[in-house]
Amino acid sequence: MTKQLELPVQKNEEVEFDITGLTHEGDGVGKVEGFTLFVPQALPGERIKAKVLKVKKNYGYAKLVEMVEASPDRLEPPCPVYHQCGGCSLQHVSYEEQLRQKTIIVQDNLKRLGNIEHATVHPTLGMKDPWRYRNKAQVPIGEEEGGLIGGFYAQRSHRIINMESCLIQHEKNDEVIELVKRAASQLGISAYNEQTRKGLLRHVVVKVGFKTGEVMVVLVINGDKLPNQEELVNQLTKKVDGLKSLAVNVNKKQTNVIFGDQTQIIWGEPYIYDYIGNIKFAISPRSFYQVNPVQTEILYGKALEYANLTGNETVIDAYCGIGTISLFLAQKAKHVYGVEIVPEAIADAKRNARLNVMENVDFAVGEAERIIPWWYAQGIKADVVVVDPPRKGCDETLLDTLIQMKPKRIVYVSCNPSTLARDLQILEAGGYVTKEVQPVDMFPHTFHVESVAWLSLKE
Repeated sequence: MTKQLELPVQKNEEVEFDITGLTHEGDGVGKVEGFTLFVPQALPGERIKAKVLKVKKNYGYAKLVEMVEASPDRLEPPCPVYHQCGGCSLQHVSYEEQLRQKTIIVQDNLKRLGNIEHATVHPTLGMKDPWRYRNKAQVPIGEEEGGLIGGFYAQRSHRIINMESCLIQHEKNDEVIELVKRAASQLGISAYNEQTRKGLLRHVVVKVGFKTGEVMVVLVINGDKLPNQEELVNQLTKKVDGLKSLAVNVNKKQTNVIFGDQTQIIWGEPYIYDYIGNIKFAISPRSFYQVNPVQTEILYGKALEYANLTGNETVIDAYCGIGTISLFLAQKAKHVYGVEIVPEAIADAKRNARLNVMENVDFAVGEAERIIPWWYAQGIKADVVVVDPPRKGCDETLLDTLIQMKPKRIVYVSCNPSTLARDLQILEAGGYVTKEVQPVDMFPHTFHVESVAWLSLKE
C-alpha cells in the first residue's frame, strides 16, 4: 500500500496531461509527473483528461474522459461500429499521420531494441486508397434473437459485433457473409456457441481474387455434416457472382484456431486464382495468401530490389509459405530454394511453380532452422537469403547459420518491428550491416506495419 501512495497517480483518479507518442498497438502515451500512462484513442499532440483504470509500478492505463486540446490529425471514424469492434485501431487518425507514426514506430524499435541508428529508415509506403483492401474475411458467427449474426470481436473479448459492412474488406466479402447469415437462418443452421460448445456454424471464410474476381467460400462447422447443404449451395451459387469454390471445414475442437484438419469441396473447384504482379497463384481453402494484394506487390518488389539479383545468384527463401516471394525472386535468380514448416503450403508452392512454368525453384518441408543448416552441410551456399518469419522473428539457430554461411546480402521481411530490431542486432554482431529499412503499410487503419530490411556482409 505504501508503494501505491508514493505514485503520482491513483486508480480512479482523473488527471490532465499531454500525449507525446503512440505505442505499437496504437494507444496514446503520456506522462504525469514522470509516470507513464497508456490511453486508447488518444493521439500525439493532444492534451486530455483521463481516468486512471490500472496502476502498476512503472506505468498505468487510463481511459479518455475529455479532450482538452485535439490533434489536427484527429478524424471522425467512418465505420459505425468502430468504437466497439476490435478490427481497426486507427480510423480516428488521418492516413498521413498513420503513415508517419508507423515510420516512427519502426525507427524507435530499431534504436531502442537493436541499437541501430545508422540504417536509413524510409517513410512508410502507403496506399492511394486505403479502404476495401482485404481479400480475405474470417468472420465468427453467433446467434441473437433467433437470427445469425457475424462480425469481428469486440476489443479484448469474444463478443461478436454484428456488422453489415466492413470498410477495410472487399465489398464481395460483405455481400457473401450477409447472404450466408440470411440463408443459414432460413434453413435452420444454428450458430456455434463457445460456452456450451453446441451449435454448428463457427466461421464464414471468404477469399476474393482481386485481379480475377474469383470467389471462394469456406464454412467452418462443429460437426460432420451441413444440414440443408444442397439448398444452401443453390442459394449461394445463384446469388454470388464470380463464385468458383464452396467448401466445408470440420472443426469440433474447443479452440480459438479457426480451421480443423478436414476440408471438403462441396461445389466447384478446389482453388481460386489471383495474381501478384505477373505471377499467378492458386489459393486453396487453408493456404496462406497475403490479404492486401496491392501492397504485397510493393512489399515484394522492394524485397526483390534489395536482393539486387543479376541472374547468377543462388537464393534461399526461409519461411516461404506458398512460394510468393520465392517465385518473385525466381524471375531474376539462377536458382531459389524455399523452406516452410507447413506441408500444405509447400504443396501449394510446388503447384504455383508449375502453374508459372518456373523450373529454377525447389521447395522443402521443415523448420528453416533445421533445413537450411542441412542444405549448407550439403554444399548449397546462398548468395542472397530472404527471411519472412512469423511475429516471433527468426530462430537463433537460423541466424547463427546465416552468419556462418555468409551470404552477400540478407533481405529481412518483418511483420513485427521489435523482433526485427532484435534479429538485426544479432546479424550485425555476426558481421552484417543494416543499410536500409523500408516500412510498408499492409494494413491501413490498424497498428500493424511490415518492413523490408537490407543487410550487407561487411567487407
